[in-house]
Amino acid sequence: MKTLSVLIFEDNTPLRESISSLITAKEGMELLGAFENVLSVKDKVTTHKPDLILMDIDMPGMSGIEAVKEIRQSNIQTPIIMLTVFDDNTHVLDAIRAGASGYLLKKHLSTKLYDSIEEVLAGGAPMSPSVARMVIASMHQKPQVENTYQLTSREKEILTSLSKGNSYKLIAAQFEISIDTVRTHIKKIYEKLHVHSQTEAVSKAINEKLV
Repeated sequence: MKTLSVLIFEDNTPLRESISSLITAKEGMELLGAFENVLSVKDKVTTHKPDLILMDIDMPGMSGIEAVKEIRQSNIQTPIIMLTVFDDNTHVLDAIRAGASGYLLKKHLSTKLYDSIEEVLAGGAPMSPSVARMVIASMHQKPQVENTYQLTSREKEILTSLSKGNSYKLIAAQFEISIDTVRTHIKKIYEKLHVHSQTEAVSKAINEKLV
């Protein structure tokens, strides 16, 4: 049976030593290194090539979440179990979104560490029901474009019409308003979008999905 190699990132020294002891005490597991920060995490992971990473979420200098992002951006798919004090906060959700494989509460380390490792290696994702619900809810959320420019519904309609190449005269006819009213609306649109021409307004509207 292949020995499972592990890297630990945890800034709390007594806890880091405690986790290290749990790994070295377990037959079939090998501790490659235990570090107090993640400032050179990519180099350490690339050098040691562990089978598993145990990562504290809150660390000085750079957080565990940022470390996970860095590891995943380097196309390293090593399973990562996050270690955290709280199980129902957005940090855990952010870590999962960043590419973490699951997480374990620090208070359950002595009783659930081996089970969590087993679950991750089997392709599972250890996490509490409350976090699983947050993950599912976040998947169901539809991205919404914020109306950061405070455009009115009529201004949006005119901007949409403008982006289709319609003239002021056509826009006036479309919305049954005068050309002067169209000009007033477009002047306000330019002010709100911080642009000076129709080309700029249309370009910004398309690039920022305002229409």
